[in-house]
Amino acid sequence: MSPRYSVAVRALCEFTAKQGDLDMRFTPSPTAQQGLAGHLKVAQRRAHTYETEIFLSATYGAVDVRGRADGYDPVRNQLEEIKTHRGDLSRQPENHRHLHWAQAKLYGWMLCRERELAELNVALVYWDIGEESETVLTETYTAEALQAFFEAQCARFETWAAQELAHVQARSSDLKTMAFPFGAFRRGQRELSVAVYRAARDGTALLAQAPTGIGKTLGTLFPLLKRMGEDGLDRIFFLTAKSPGRQLALDALTHLTPRPNLRILELTAREKACEHPDKACHGDACPLARGFYDRLPAARTAAVDARTMDRHTLRRIGLEHAVCPYYLAQELSRWSDVIVGDYNYYFDFSAALYMLTLQNEWRVGLLVDEAHNLVDRARAMYSAPLDGAVLRDARAAAPKVARRAIGDVARAWTSAAAPANGNYLARDDSPAHLHNAIKGAIVTFSEALDQQADSFPPDTLRLYFDLLHFFRMSELQDPNTIFDVAADSAAPVSKGGAVRPTLTLRNLIPARQLAPRFAAAETVTLFSATLAPSHYYRDTLGLPETTRTIDVAAPFSAEQLQVKLTKRVSTRYRDRGASLAPIADLMAAQFQTRPGNYLSFTSSYDYLDKLADTFATRHPHVPVWLQTRRMDDAARVKFLARFEAGQRGIGFAVLGGAFGEGVDLPGDRLIGAFIATLGMPQVNDVNAQIEARMQTEFGAGYDYTYLFPGLGKVVQAAGRVIRDEADRGVVYLLDDRFARRDVRALLPSWWQVETV
Repeated sequence: MSPRYSVAVRALCEFTAKQGDLDMRFTPSPTAQQGLAGHLKVAQRRAHTYETEIFLSATYGAVDVRGRADGYDPVRNQLEEIKTHRGDLSRQPENHRHLHWAQAKLYGWMLCRERELAELNVALVYWDIGEESETVLTETYTAEALQAFFEAQCARFETWAAQELAHVQARSSDLKTMAFPFGAFRRGQRELSVAVYRAARDGTALLAQAPTGIGKTLGTLFPLLKRMGEDGLDRIFFLTAKSPGRQLALDALTHLTPRPNLRILELTAREKACEHPDKACHGDACPLARGFYDRLPAARTAAVDARTMDRHTLRRIGLEHAVCPYYLAQELSRWSDVIVGDYNYYFDFSAALYMLTLQNEWRVGLLVDEAHNLVDRARAMYSAPLDGAVLRDARAAAPKVARRAIGDVARAWTSAAAPANGNYLARDDSPAHLHNAIKGAIVTFSEALDQQADSFPPDTLRLYFDLLHFFRMSELQDPNTIFDVAADSAAPVSKGGAVRPTLTLRNLIPARQLAPRFAAAETVTLFSATLAPSHYYRDTLGLPETTRTIDVAAPFSAEQLQVKLTKRVSTRYRDRGASLAPIADLMAAQFQTRPGNYLSFTSSYDYLDKLADTFATRHPHVPVWLQTRRMDDAARVKFLARFEAGQRGIGFAVLGGAFGEGVDLPGDRLIGAFIATLGMPQVNDVNAQIEARMQTEFGAGYDYTYLFPGLGKVVQAAGRVIRDEADRGVVYLLDDRFARRDVRALLPSWWQVETV
């Protein structure tokens, strides 16, 4: 039987019916939840005979088209395509409307075909989520006209579909014969790969704790690629917490031999990919948005022909074809086999890869690198802060049309913060009057932006997007999200006026938001050197009960790493002043015993500065270099460049920062680390809320809030020292609390800790 290509109506129209400029002015669009709510409200206005979510399908050549029509009224013989929006509908770009009509007409033909209708009323129903009103645009078509339109769209897609079928066939053939690129697996790497493959085969989730140095990136990618070759997966998403993880994945994929017919896409943040950051994203302002969809087909073909579509390749192709590289990458997400990008592309509130997975019913293999970071990252994704300084600056710069709305928000803001009386305040939800003021401001901003987007300065736009995110988060009604108020005494004063306290919808446990994203994937593997205890990650991330766990034994021996614990110092906040001299002298003694490159980790920048000053004063002959606040990429590269083989000195860094994980300094580039902290989060008002909620949910508030996250950072930092089986080094644990039984239990089992 000849292979067939299945495509959703929306995906088909995205390919064939988009035309003209890229235009982001009639955005941001409502969320998926708002869309569902809008569809429900429209259906509730219809007669009891109204049908919703009608599954329809039709074929053309080797193409199978499928989808669910929003609604059909058999009494009026009217099929309806429902779209939610906010703002003045007359400002909607024509190419958006063209796309919507295309979807409606495809559903129209499939309905005529299934129910043998001679003609049909086809309607676009636009539901305004702000005004809760609908605008209906209706056209009547004969079945023959709808069939002709359907066939014309399919004909435009048929050549691409044939190419895609050939690509998948060649991809599967290559992946089936692909051998592990280095011949033999490293110790522990095969065990990891087998566990990942079995989880993919059985369609389940896996928590994989595996030590640094065994090749986790390739050890997780290889089995999923083999599973893809067996037609068990459609896509693989490799998600990372930081940019170095993306590069490791891209590098690992280049080692595959023989080189499989595989399309690899790197997704990069818009601020790093944008060629014209001073211009708005529409054809009247940006030359790479003008005629974007008219030039997209040629650019898309050039990109998939390149196969490895990293940021540099996409920039070159984008500029050659005069299309935006960032939005070219977004379009290529539909046609790539392996996508490498940040967590937010799948886990964020409006994540593109998650939406594509649902729309296209892809069988996705999800790889989450350095997954111990996901708890904090997800908390941030599902929290919504409103910064008082942003409000002040936006109000000072706002155009006249937005000033009244901002004033309403400012008054509601002040009222919401008043009960705090300058202190921290937490409650279960945001005040209704604040919610209503923000809702009104969003409507005003949206309408004004539709008409004069270019007149809004960056400060005002930032406030708009912050308000929009806050409003969306408030509609989730998550029981593990609170509303809190906190004054920021360190906020800079600029552009005049007092700074109002920061208001935050704060997520405490992200499990509820992440669970459906894990469920949408065919298989999920979360991996890291520090995923213990596994129940902490299952609970806080919302992983299914069937999640498997594996703890891969380290390929290293205790002889490779001296672990020295001193009970003579305390780095508790009250003891830090007294700890500086003893720690500095201990570090100097180790350096004198074995000169070389070392890393020193502290709990904060303030403590780092004091320890570095003390060390430099008492031991000026030892070179030192310091991590600083808000280091850019160039500064981070310069910091790491000091760690060269044959050099000597100590780099001072903050635990949990850029140099505590994801840094590879093998051999003599790094021979030791001093860890002067347990890494536990600060005791403050926010963490007190998290602890209380963790206690209520899991009965382990202190462990889940402080102990487990802190010790994970310690083990990550220590993992910078031993990178392969030839390395030798030393780690000092500089706090008497490391001797506690509950703390020692969270340290790697292969360590032999010596008390000094």
